[in-house]
Amino acid sequence: MTQKSPTPGGYGEQAPQGRINYAEVLDFPTKRLILIGTLLGLFLAALDQTIVATALPRIASELNGLSLYSWVTTAYLLASTALVPIYGKLSDIYGRKPILIFGIVLFLIGSALCGLSGEAFLGNLFGGGMMQLVVFRAVQGLGAAALTSVAFSIIADIFAPAERGKYQGLFGAVFGLSSVIGPLLGGFLTDQVSWRWVFYVNLPIGLIALAFIASKMPRLASGLKPKVDYVGAVLIVVFTVPLLLALTFGADKTYAWTSALVLGLFALSLVSLIVFLFVESRHESPILPLTLFKNPTFAWGVTARFFIGAAFLGAVLFLSLYLVNVQGVSATAAGTATIPLTLGLIFGAVMSGQIASRIGYYKVLIVIGLCFMMGGFLLLSTLNADTPYARVILYMIVLGLGIGPALPLFNLAIQNAVNPWEIGVATSSGQFFQQLGSVLGTAIFGAVLSSGLSSQMATNLAPVVASAPASMQAQLKSFSAPASGGARQSSFDAVAVKAKAVDGVQKGFDGIFQAVSGAVKTGNIQAVQAVAQNPQLPAQLRTQLAAIPAQAIATPQGQTQVLTGIKTGLDTAQTQAVSAAGTTIDKVARAIKVSFANTISRIYLISIFVALLALLAVLPMPNLKMPTRKGGDGERPGMAAVEI
Repeated sequence: MTQKSPTPGGYGEQAPQGRINYAEVLDFPTKRLILIGTLLGLFLAALDQTIVATALPRIASELNGLSLYSWVTTAYLLASTALVPIYGKLSDIYGRKPILIFGIVLFLIGSALCGLSGEAFLGNLFGGGMMQLVVFRAVQGLGAAALTSVAFSIIADIFAPAERGKYQGLFGAVFGLSSVIGPLLGGFLTDQVSWRWVFYVNLPIGLIALAFIASKMPRLASGLKPKVDYVGAVLIVVFTVPLLLALTFGADKTYAWTSALVLGLFALSLVSLIVFLFVESRHESPILPLTLFKNPTFAWGVTARFFIGAAFLGAVLFLSLYLVNVQGVSATAAGTATIPLTLGLIFGAVMSGQIASRIGYYKVLIVIGLCFMMGGFLLLSTLNADTPYARVILYMIVLGLGIGPALPLFNLAIQNAVNPWEIGVATSSGQFFQQLGSVLGTAIFGAVLSSGLSSQMATNLAPVVASAPASMQAQLKSFSAPASGGARQSSFDAVAVKAKAVDGVQKGFDGIFQAVSGAVKTGNIQAVQAVAQNPQLPAQLRTQLAAIPAQAIATPQGQTQVLTGIKTGLDTAQTQAVSAAGTTIDKVARAIKVSFANTISRIYLISIFVALLALLAVLPMPNLKMPTRKGGDGERPGMAAVEI
């Protein structure tokens, strides 16, 4: 099925009286400078999501804020998600340039304040250093929402539909590139300079982006009259923030899913959604025009992006968890260990955009990409504790090739399916649905991880506990699977645990010898017999002590001879105990690896289903024909120019 371009007023608001066709007005050198500035701005927002994670342990330690650890990320997520559709609509009304500049400036202010968190001159602002960082991260998120919502729309403003695909691929590649550079740069700055420079590094990049945008970018106005839906803006925030908080609290086990707080947040979100839909259906210029959902490309496109958001974040998050806990990659290196996935993603994003621009169709490329994604998840669902790392790399590349096309092509499809004056709100809505899917996917997969890991650990550790030395059984029985949040950050260090167990065995035998030595040196056979009754002693030693005659310890020479024999026996028993403890720890490490591998492979089985839902949502999408000739931008004739 092929769908023609939308007609004026066909899906949304009435067409503005006039607008500038920037794709024809601007020369290519100017477009290139605008593109560079926009890419740098988007890179800021993408980089900040990966660079901060590496520095968080050091930050929490220095600012004494471990209790607020997760809120540093949550505050950014809440702010950056809730305002995405609002910024998209405002950019349609007031133009991309002022909204983008506002977003970059706000993001840079937030970055500078984050770097200053905990400094003496700020005093007890917001209650302390870590709370300051949480608040300032929210400021960063408010700016980042403008960057991510507006950047993708600018491509549709300055390039003709025939050219948009190849440039949309560059925007998708920015996210992949940031996932490689972020952990490396964050680790370097934290270890070699200061964690504060994780935030300060944004300033020079942002200022360069501002210079390009302020000097070369026109207003990029759609021609819409400035009618702001204030009630709708408030309602979408009231809907989004409680929903994200409820999902975050439940997934991190901060509160039970059935707790009054979580249920209350869900209820508030639901009521806000109902009121939002009512208000939007009656406002002349809504934040999210519900008439857009009459457009099958938009409706099915944002639905597919919702499922892709859930599958994508799960892929990256739990693949890192597998690499840390099963493959033995360090927590610091886990981000860079997913480079093969990133390279596949970048290649898929860039090439799919190029191909779409040449053939003029996007749907077949999206379907192929989603099939690759499902194939990648299917391969990852076969992961076990013994999968070679080289094979994991291959699986990551396949998955990256599948995810890559989704990033640019859905934007391309939606932008070409709606009216030019609706591009901002339509593009930001797609981003909004994808981020909501990511949060929901994290919550669901986190719950699967927590329950599945507990079950797997209980099953796989049971035979280890049963065969363990009696002295270790109590410790192993009290061992429990780490919570999902902690499991994502650390792995079972078999070497450290083994060293601790060996040290415990040695101290135990030293204590036994001291007790026996003290009794023998008294020369009192009753004291020796009393020690022999201790059930904590090895059975062979108790038998040996019970057989000592009184005259054997009557003299110092006899005592020394007896203790020499006992020490020899204890050394042999200690060697055997150390060996048994080491073997047990190795079995524990193996059981944990198997538990993680089995649980994560099950998560990837679920991911296949999520990717299938995305594919099923794509199938009804019209196969919109895009212009393939250079020059025209596909807009209807008769659109007069308006001032920049």
